[in-house]
Amino acid sequence: QVQLVESGGGLVQAGGSLRLSCAASGSIFSLNVMGWYRQAPGKQRELVASISRRGTTNYADSVKGRFTISRDNAKDTVYLQMNSLKPEDTAVYYCAAAISVPSFNRSPYWGQGTQLTVSS
Repeated sequence: QVQLVESGGGLVQAGGSLRLSCAASGSIFSLNVMGWYRQAPGKQRELVASISRRGTTNYADSVKGRFTISRDNAKDTVYLQMNSLKPEDTAVYYCAAAISVPSFNRSPYWGQGTQLTVSS
C-alpha cells in the first residue's frame, strides 16, 4: 500500500505564490511517476504536473511558466511551486503517484487533497 500526504494549501491573493508538498510512504519503491491533479467545483479532475524519478516533467498548458514541479527521491516527496496564482487556479489539489505514466494517467494512488483558494 502507498500513502500520500499533502500539505501547503491555503488562501492566497491573486499574483501570490504557494508551495504544495506531498510525502509518500509505504510500498514506494515502485513509484516512478509522481505529480498533482486538481479539481475545481463543478469541473472534472485534471492533470496539473507530473515528474518521473529521473526528473522528466510534464505540465498542463494552463500552468506552464507559472508552476514548477520537483521531487526529492531521498525523501520520497514531490513539490509544486505555484507562482503568479490566478483565481482560476482555485481547486482541491491531489497528489498522485504510480509505477508508470499510463498508470498515472489512468489509476494512480491518491492523496486526500488540499484546498487552494486564490482570491481576486
